[in-house]
Amino acid sequence: MIHATAVIDPTAEIDSDVSVGPYTVVGAEVQIGSGTKIGPHVVIKGPSKIGRDNNIYQFASIGEDPQDKKYAQEVTLLEIGDRNVIREYCTIHRGTIQDKAKTTVGSDNLFMAYTHVAHDCVIGDQIVMANGASLAGHVSLDDFAILGGFTLVHQFTRIGCHSFSAMGSSLSRDIPPYVMVGGQPTKPYGINSVGLERKGFSSDCVREIRKAYKTLYKAGLKLEEATDMLSHMATDTPEIQCMVDFIRNSSRGILR
Repeated sequence: MIHATAVIDPTAEIDSDVSVGPYTVVGAEVQIGSGTKIGPHVVIKGPSKIGRDNNIYQFASIGEDPQDKKYAQEVTLLEIGDRNVIREYCTIHRGTIQDKAKTTVGSDNLFMAYTHVAHDCVIGDQIVMANGASLAGHVSLDDFAILGGFTLVHQFTRIGCHSFSAMGSSLSRDIPPYVMVGGQPTKPYGINSVGLERKGFSSDCVREIRKAYKTLYKAGLKLEEATDMLSHMATDTPEIQCMVDFIRNSSRGILR
């Protein structure tokens, strides 16, 4: 299962059914779970923990030092969950001690070619990053979010669950759950209704989320006023509560 040309550090812990392709390098303090497939010419540096049934394609760089000028070879970590697909030339870096000292990636995610996840990012589950999408340091990407090709996300920005960014979006403010954004400069353009329907949201629920969006973006209300109205709407539609919590916990302010 491990190609003869692969270079594996003696301290690496690799499950017996993991496959490792030609000329791949697995460094010290790397853990790789059962069923994971690693293609040729991949570099994995530790400390990194990679879960089960991941598929890492050729030329990916996983667990490399953070691109932070303050980094001074401190011991930091990358943790990756299960069943992720990490395509060609994807780069995912470890954390820094200025934050949590850890970059975290959940499960069932798709990272297309040339995507980048910088230090201290927190990635949820079932997200999609299309080709060339890039996250700066300290970004949070919540469950089911989709980033279109070449989307760029500023450091410390949070992207809400089930949100969607169009190709080439530039995100420097938080994007609330369910919201669809795009254009240059990037602006909100409604809700991700197609994505919600695909995830099993009822037509009634989607309609109420659309009303919440209009309250937040179209009613001419101050943010605090709109948030209070959303809080009342969440009594009948619990799915809106995550929008309320997101807005109230936003540190950078939402795109509006």
